[in-house]
Amino acid sequence: MNPEASKAWRGPRWGLAALLACLGMLGPFSIDTYLPAFTGIAASLGATPVEMQQTLSAYLLGFAVMNLFHGALADSFGRRPVVLVGVAVFTLASVGCALSQSIGALVAFRALQGMSAGAGMVVSRAVIRDLFPPSEAQRVMSQVTIYFGVAPAIAPIVGGFLFVHADWHSIFWFLAGVGLLLWLTMWWQLPETLHPSQVQPFSAGHLMSGYWQMASSARFIALAFASGVPFNGMFLYVLSAPVFLGDLLHLGPTQFYWFFLSTIGGIMAGAWWSGRLAGKIRPQRQIRRGFQIMTVVSLLNVAMNLLFPPHPAWAIPLIALFAFGWALMVPVVTLLVLDQVPDRRGMASSLQACIGSAANALVAGAIAPLVMHSATALAIASLLMMGIGVVAWWWVRPRLSL
Repeated sequence: MNPEASKAWRGPRWGLAALLACLGMLGPFSIDTYLPAFTGIAASLGATPVEMQQTLSAYLLGFAVMNLFHGALADSFGRRPVVLVGVAVFTLASVGCALSQSIGALVAFRALQGMSAGAGMVVSRAVIRDLFPPSEAQRVMSQVTIYFGVAPAIAPIVGGFLFVHADWHSIFWFLAGVGLLLWLTMWWQLPETLHPSQVQPFSAGHLMSGYWQMASSARFIALAFASGVPFNGMFLYVLSAPVFLGDLLHLGPTQFYWFFLSTIGGIMAGAWWSGRLAGKIRPQRQIRRGFQIMTVVSLLNVAMNLLFPPHPAWAIPLIALFAFGWALMVPVVTLLVLDQVPDRRGMASSLQACIGSAANALVAGAIAPLVMHSATALAIASLLMMGIGVVAWWWVRPRLSL
């Protein structure tokens, strides 16, 4: 924690949470906004469904790779410069997407978007832990998740509106405008929270030493799996939204918002409850509650899909309940990850985000295309993703000092 934290941020806690949520939302916002335009982009560029899926997996792969470096750079050069450069590159990449005339160009610029969008999410976690002790950090992390939930909820609504009333290019022009506005806001408001005494040397040897320290720690890896992999139980449905919502649930592009509003509503409600519980119950109990909710919902989801044809009336609320359970436990697990390496929290956030993003990329590029055409297969895959997190937490819990 920054020994001069009170000087780094003098405003209200909710103000910082809103500022950091704007950074964290950039990644999911740039995913959800263009999903309603999938078929239109494919028709315009002459792309196959598999090629369109690669615009997602390229984004997520770029997101995962660069996440290894955003935190390390922030530990050496400061939180603020890394954020400003990342948002600037994202804005330029969005312009490139808008101007793309082939699926190859779109995939390339989507990869660049992914490589830059992760800077805000990684650095925002480190900023929170720079400024606040554990219980207070959990409250701020929960507030960030609540604010963060607003943007992905409206993203598909905006994307569907722009696609229907303009064309798919307008979606990426819109993202470029969001990037520019966010850069100006960060330039004006974001403080530097890395204390000079906590600056880490930037060298290949130092980086490799830090990554080896974390990668060779079974506790660190297990906690990263417990926080990141269960997200894919919900994210799998987001990635499969054009098929899941359009073909299986028979919703039109302008009706996708029902799914996204419900899911993000679940995240926001879970995050709100997580913040209310901060300091009132033991962390492991709160994490256990989150996993219990996700387990019950996942099993019920599989059973319902085996017994009945998919229908929005029950399929969408189940995913929202899963999101609630995930958001209830993830702020606590995320802080546990960062506190495993207190002198390298930026790097710890990087590796945690990289593991989660690599899982996201695997799900987007390999698993989602295999299961998206079957509601039952989607439910089983979601259950398995959540199960990995349960096993990781079950293993690491006795090895933590809580």
